[in-house]
Amino acid sequence: MALKNKARRKVPLYFDEECEGLREASRFNAELMDVVRARMQPGITTLEIDRLVYEYTTDHGHTPACLGYKGYPRTICTSVNEVVCHGIPDATPLRQGDIVNIDLTTVVHGWYGDSSETFILGDAGPETKRLVQAAHDSMWIGINAAQPFSRVCDIGKTIERYAKARGFEVVREYQGHGIGREFHQEPGIPHYCPRVGASQEILEPGMCFTIEPMINAGTWRTFIDSRDNWTVRTLDLAMSAQFEHTILMTETGPEVLTLTQNGPQQGHKF
Repeated sequence: MALKNKARRKVPLYFDEECEGLREASRFNAELMDVVRARMQPGITTLEIDRLVYEYTTDHGHTPACLGYKGYPRTICTSVNEVVCHGIPDATPLRQGDIVNIDLTTVVHGWYGDSSETFILGDAGPETKRLVQAAHDSMWIGINAAQPFSRVCDIGKTIERYAKARGFEVVREYQGHGIGREFHQEPGIPHYCPRVGASQEILEPGMCFTIEPMINAGTWRTFIDSRDNWTVRTLDLAMSAQFEHTILMTETGPEVLTLTQNGPQQGHKF
């Protein structure tokens, strides 16, 4: 979700049956990520992955959220190497040592589930693994910083501190977002702490949102590729990695709705 200057809308709160709708959509999205996982290897194309996700989603009676969203042409976003986000699937085979973020969003009975994961294709160098590790750990550090009645800025502050200590930068132009019966809604979740105007939004039980830090090996700055007006790349073309979960804030802490059965859990080492 791009950062925008706009009047703040009221943040929705969800309870009881509404939370069950969020959980159902997120469970399916996690299941879908594990379906993708089984196919992730050098030689596959991102277009093949896109077709797999479309067919699996529609065969189960659900709706791919990205397809047609603001004119987006594919079912998923596939961001390879220096692509930060919103990469469009194509027929280019993935190569040994590539990293690719698969970003899935599904509508299940009117509710949205959203998650992403960076996959390492085959063997990769130590610096690539270190970047992917930092992105994964940054997400979990942000999740753990999100506690009932804490502030949105606490999430970005902890993520930025962790990433910078490891020599990486956090993308600032794109952020996490509220989610529910809409794809993108309040609250916005920056993954760094703005020096001015840091979000003091209180994270109340019943809020649902994504935490999805984009961590860059070089500068945090990005640009949108003019060839398709979607693909976001690092300004210096250094690698970028990202992980994302949908979070429901409860009275006892953050509930991670999009946990997969077969994917990396908190504490995983790449």
